[in-house]
Amino acid sequence: MKLDTRALRYLTAEDWRVLAAVEQGSKNHEVVPTPLIAQLSGMRGGNNVHKNISTLAKDGLIAKVKNARYDGYRLTYGGLDYLALNTHRKGDMIFSLGNQIGVGKESDIYICASPSSRQLVLKLHRLGRISFRTVKANRDYLRNRNAGSWMYLSRLAAQKEHAFMQVLHREGFPVPEPVAWSRHTVVMEFIDAFPLRMIDSVPDPGRLYAELMDMIVQLAQRGLIHGDFNEFNILIREKGGSGGQRDEETEEGSAFAKDATLTPILIDFPQTLSTNHTNAEFYFDRDVNCVKRYFERRLRYTSDEPGPFLKDAIKGIDNERRLDVEVEATGFSRKMAKELDRFVEPVSNEVEGADAVPADEDDLDDEDDEQDEVENDFEDVDDVKPERESKEASAFEQPDEATISLDNLALDDDLAVKDPRLFADGLSALQTSQDAVVVAQKVKTKKRAAGWAI
Repeated sequence: MKLDTRALRYLTAEDWRVLAAVEQGSKNHEVVPTPLIAQLSGMRGGNNVHKNISTLAKDGLIAKVKNARYDGYRLTYGGLDYLALNTHRKGDMIFSLGNQIGVGKESDIYICASPSSRQLVLKLHRLGRISFRTVKANRDYLRNRNAGSWMYLSRLAAQKEHAFMQVLHREGFPVPEPVAWSRHTVVMEFIDAFPLRMIDSVPDPGRLYAELMDMIVQLAQRGLIHGDFNEFNILIREKGGSGGQRDEETEEGSAFAKDATLTPILIDFPQTLSTNHTNAEFYFDRDVNCVKRYFERRLRYTSDEPGPFLKDAIKGIDNERRLDVEVEATGFSRKMAKELDRFVEPVSNEVEGADAVPADEDDLDDEDDEQDEVENDFEDVDDVKPERESKEASAFEQPDEATISLDNLALDDDLAVKDPRLFADGLSALQTSQDAVVVAQKVKTKKRAAGWAI
């Protein structure tokens, strides 16, 4: 949908409260009931609430659902856009909004400016379009959730992209500087550059190809795979160069000056995943092949060297510098981050004279789960009977055998004769037969009488 901000300046404080109430009610209701809107807005008087609802509906910020079982309204993408813009306006992030400079299957891009007249870019995620309805299967936004609205998915996509841009910009990667994030919108630095898909020729295609491949490898060494590394998500910024030495421009694309310095800028990060993902090698090879295919088709350049390959890129990776742990990329969960902190010490320090064999991630998960369950069971037993165990150990005077393996217990241990001193806590011991065979026969007889299977 097209972003229309003409009604933004005419909304009153009560209109914003009602619009925020509809957004809050949308968390649990697909169609928010009108009484609930009045309750969440905290406004007195039903007439005033209906008047504000009518104003918002006329501007297309909320919509009434036909054939609904009750009177209610739903939030539209226009209303979500207004709420996000109002947040940026209050935070002095955006002062003015310009024209649309880009559109994709998942987002719309607008030019905007800050109060200090700094040019910025406003990216609005719009998942759920007809052209890309398979986003729930192709993007891991929901994680363990079974369902979610398109607006909720757009919010998760914007939050994920902002988190990736923050860590990548901090670590010195060529990405736009993130400025702000609110709901389904991300405000970032404006890059004066050309998309790679619009470029027909470059002064040194081999150098640009090497820089792009090195960028893919550097991301993998930090535990990340872009997942959509192609000519649509790569910007080429030109530095230096003289206008007189510019190559001839064609109708399909642009050309740069022969003495210009080209810097690739990477954008679009919602689909970024971890190198621990199950299909990490597939996505890594796809990113590499996208760059190779474009250079062969458009720039007529073919590299003689094969690769790069994921196994070579992640060889000797430093776990302390992994960025997928910090941003929880797809394929790297919080549980894996905790395990990484627990097993940060190399195995070679424990085993001398032998090469350390890295364990599989799934095996570590299973072993830790089993170990935690066993430790919890033992902790429960220790808390219930700490005194009884100490008395039994002192009665038999066997401190070396205080810890007994379950595999070493015999089947007739429960039928063995107990020392009367074990019952020195005020209770008298039961008079039982001293013959173990007789005791076992009585137990079997009682089981048959109770219907137990022997």
